[in-house]
Amino acid sequence: MGAINGKKLIDRLDQLKAEIWFDGERITGKISEHPAFKGILETKASLYDLQLEPRLLNEMTFISPDTNEPIGISYLQPKTKEDLVKRRTMMEHWARQTKGMVARSPDYLNSVIMGFASSAPFLKGKEKCFPENIQTIYETAMSKDLTFTHTFVTPQVNRSLFNYFSSKEPISAKVIEQNEQGLVIKGARLLATQGGLTDEVLVFSTPSLFLQEDESFAFSIPSNTPGLKFICRESFVGGDSAFNHPLSSRFEEMDSLVVFDHVLVPWNRVFYYGNIEASANFLLKSSFHCFALHQTVTRQIVKSEFILGLAQLIVETINVGEYQHIHEKLSEFIIGLETMKALLEKSEQDSKLDEFGTMRPHLIPLQIASNIFPKIYPRYCEIIQLIGASGMVTLPTEKAINSSIGLDIHQYLQGSTKTAEERIKVFRLAWDLTMSSFGTRQIQYERYFFGDPIRLSSSLYNTYPKEQYVKTVCEFLDIKH
Repeated sequence: MGAINGKKLIDRLDQLKAEIWFDGERITGKISEHPAFKGILETKASLYDLQLEPRLLNEMTFISPDTNEPIGISYLQPKTKEDLVKRRTMMEHWARQTKGMVARSPDYLNSVIMGFASSAPFLKGKEKCFPENIQTIYETAMSKDLTFTHTFVTPQVNRSLFNYFSSKEPISAKVIEQNEQGLVIKGARLLATQGGLTDEVLVFSTPSLFLQEDESFAFSIPSNTPGLKFICRESFVGGDSAFNHPLSSRFEEMDSLVVFDHVLVPWNRVFYYGNIEASANFLLKSSFHCFALHQTVTRQIVKSEFILGLAQLIVETINVGEYQHIHEKLSEFIIGLETMKALLEKSEQDSKLDEFGTMRPHLIPLQIASNIFPKIYPRYCEIIQLIGASGMVTLPTEKAINSSIGLDIHQYLQGSTKTAEERIKVFRLAWDLTMSSFGTRQIQYERYFFGDPIRLSSSLYNTYPKEQYVKTVCEFLDIKH
């Protein structure tokens, strides 16, 4: 079948009937009609429609050599540097459609599945590892244009470094049984963004100090697998009005706790299990980080462009462009944006074929970008608040503008270059981005998007090749190293 359109996506997700719990009640109707999910699913549908637009077809899809059908380029295993640019171009189109606000647009996990498959031979011959299953899931995902969520974070019961928390009943998801059909999983995982709103959920363990064999696994299963529950947080959709809530009405993704209540994972869905070495090394040695970060940095650049545009629009709307402190603040946007762009391009320029014949973007520039953005994004939002000042809180609604009090609003809330209605639109966007529940979730999400910022810094330090620089200093000083 290959690449699908938005209607097929919505119909498929409605028919899936995954077990989703919202505000203490299980959702029974069409998920696409629920107020908490309607906006994000309409947005996702627009992405799938975009990939089939004739004017963009060559930039959004490639032709499968096996089926002669168009396949989304986020599934393309790159063999050349030109392929990497193709992937980035496609991801830019989707990111611009969402203004970079949808962190789990389908290309993110499509890239992860592709990266897993391109590195699957690493698991060949290893105990309790099934690389052929990764390849099968990848091929199925391409042929059906599947969407994925993923979950890998364990519940935060006790995060003390020197404490290994245990309980009679599993808290962190673990294997409690193996039988002829597969693995039986019980417990929970945190933070599946768009949990229940995708065809599949990808589950994998990450390296940790106390990782046990029964918590060491990776697999992908349909979101409607019996016993699989998605427990949602409160919705941050402010309302249906795109005037009042320009971002949350469209882009609120929802996050959920994933509960595994004796979930049977068929053997043909298991990538590996009970192998701590595989859990520790596959993510590190596969192309997972390269391609996940390549997509992430692409999206974050588009998001930065949008926020810079908004900041400049606020400056023009209230006519504060003559002040040097405004120039200094907006230059922070420019410096951050151009730094991220340079790092992304360097990762592509320095890409190399790996041992499996896949062209990997160079990881170090992407690691640096992933260390930079969690720091600059909260600052971006602070600058928007500082420039907007009191204008960020005096924001009438769409209904108020159209009421009998509208004349006063039009008189007293106009901007230097904008009508009152236009000015309010600009500032409601700024508010939704930086001060609403949607906006503050975005700040926290970007802070921890690829993990604990301290651990990201530590990983960069430990993997960065520093020896040549130390050698240069030692040679200068004529000392041994």
